[in-house]
Amino acid sequence: MSLKSVIAGCGSYLPEKIITNDDLSRIVDTTDEWIRERTGIRERRVAADGQYTSDLAVEAARRALDDAGLKPADIDLVIVATTTPDLTFPATAAIVQAKLGVEQGAAFDIQAVCTGFVYALATGDRFVASGLHKRALIIGAETFSRILDWSDRATCVLFGDGAGAFVLEGVEESETDGRGIMSAYLRSDGRLVDLLYVDGGVSSTQTAGHVRMQGNKVFREAVTRISEAMETVAARAGVAPTDIDWFVPHQANERIIQGVVKKLDLRPDQVISTIAGQGNTSAASIPLAYRQGVEDGRIKRGDLVMIEAMGGGLTWGAALLRA
Repeated sequence: MSLKSVIAGCGSYLPEKIITNDDLSRIVDTTDEWIRERTGIRERRVAADGQYTSDLAVEAARRALDDAGLKPADIDLVIVATTTPDLTFPATAAIVQAKLGVEQGAAFDIQAVCTGFVYALATGDRFVASGLHKRALIIGAETFSRILDWSDRATCVLFGDGAGAFVLEGVEESETDGRGIMSAYLRSDGRLVDLLYVDGGVSSTQTAGHVRMQGNKVFREAVTRISEAMETVAARAGVAPTDIDWFVPHQANERIIQGVVKKLDLRPDQVISTIAGQGNTSAASIPLAYRQGVEDGRIKRGDLVMIEAMGGGLTWGAALLRA
């Protein structure tokens, strides 16, 4: 029997609190126009006091399960991609597993910053397609607001909180109609750590620290590396980037997204972008955008979808799937 990982359902969750660019202009030296021109962001969501990454993840996971017509008892693997875990340990995935009432299987976190969801999806695909696990919750969840320096206008204007989730199910390949995860491409280059990092940690400072970024250098790396990942993953699947129906990018910066679109000769109307209303939600941004595309009717069963991301590490990657 040959199995393939198919997306059985997807879900998303955003906190209620909204912070607009005008709100930020009252606490740092910035303006709505400055932020929108450089990033495309108008507003972002921020988790409430006492609302943790696991809480956001659980809400997104429940909605994904509902979308798939499944229950927690049907899940035997939980993978959470996050840079902002509830605790140093155990894994946030274990906390999510308990809160959902999943009483079987395994649970663990993946930390690849903004590329985390691509890493998690590729990892979950291997577990499910091999038959080791039957159904997996793949979750990207972040409370990035907790690691922002709200006096640093280079970073605090960029990020928001949220969560998104996929349910992956192992299906006999002959019964998928071509649907499922087709290929993935993951990379990292630790020599570029200083371009985007958090200046704290358990071993180094015993603090959580804050996000630090050399924005111009990250921007220069992004378009080239993301385009390379997309071209590679498409070639592995035997298609051209222009063959895709939808491009669901990591929502880091509107100018980066448009740079990739131009470089790969994609159409602007193929892009599903949520950055204006959500900002950069790191590992949560891809499943949040994907769910938006499903909800508004753009992403339909059988569509060819490309996802990509680049984050601290530097890490980057892409995956191709048929919805």
